[in-house]
Amino acid sequence: MIDGIYDTRATTIPVLRYLVAIADHRHFGRAAAACGVTQPTLSAQLAAWEQRMGVQVCERHARGVRLTPVGERVAVAARQALAALAAVEDAARAEPPFYGPLRLGIIPTVAPYALPWLVPALERAFPKLDLRVREATTAELEAALQAGAIDAALLALLPGMSGEPLYHEAFLAALPQRHRLASLAEIAPAQLAQERLLLLDEGHCLRGQALELCGQASVASGYRATSLATLVRLVAAGHGCTVLPALADEQLPGVVCRPLAGRPTRTIGLRTRPGDPRREAWQQLVAVIRRHAPKDRVRLA
Repeated sequence: MIDGIYDTRATTIPVLRYLVAIADHRHFGRAAAACGVTQPTLSAQLAAWEQRMGVQVCERHARGVRLTPVGERVAVAARQALAALAAVEDAARAEPPFYGPLRLGIIPTVAPYALPWLVPALERAFPKLDLRVREATTAELEAALQAGAIDAALLALLPGMSGEPLYHEAFLAALPQRHRLASLAEIAPAQLAQERLLLLDEGHCLRGQALELCGQASVASGYRATSLATLVRLVAAGHGCTVLPALADEQLPGVVCRPLAGRPTRTIGLRTRPGDPRREAWQQLVAVIRRHAPKDRVRLA
């Protein structure tokens, strides 16, 4: 019996890429374009692989392609295999620490406020880096990280979550300019809990953090915002109050931000996969982020 590693019929790297592309695009034409091959080539090689393995990974339908349950499992394994291949190639290169694609996931309450200073800093520190950013909720980034779809995630470290702490960011109360609490130097969470509280939609970790600070009694129903920018504009229009992280304080007209009493914070950190061999490289990236974080608005971890 031939060992699978040396079997000339073993799954090829192109097939792994085709499987992942199908999972990403759910369309043969777009998947083929992403892989730089023709659709007949992708379809034929994938069909030959299915026949050899005795499985069906794709189902065609009117609007594209649907993965079968087996296909979903295979796509996850294919991502992990390609991530392992990337680690092999990294080990073969002599140019540390980062070069080529780096897929970085960032939560929506960090991305628009950190990227303006983070991207230039990373480009200067790692000139051969090809930074690719994906914005998604914590749960989505966790799944993508474990599946090998991203290399690292910049997010708020929740209790029990491992990661490299980068900086601590204070929470602020955002109030309409003419609000009765706007004249105070700081707002107690108990005071904010008595107001009409505007929050992000379910799935955003900042929603849970705000509820933990202020309770749930006064949450404004009927609002399902997915961005802090929307919440701030609702505050400016007088629809209620909200809780913002410090970097999101952009001093917009009609909005007053005040610190919360006790100075509660969240910790922004970098999560990578356990066992990722690029430990030294990640430490260098962490050092760059800490060095360029706006220290007048956050406290380094």
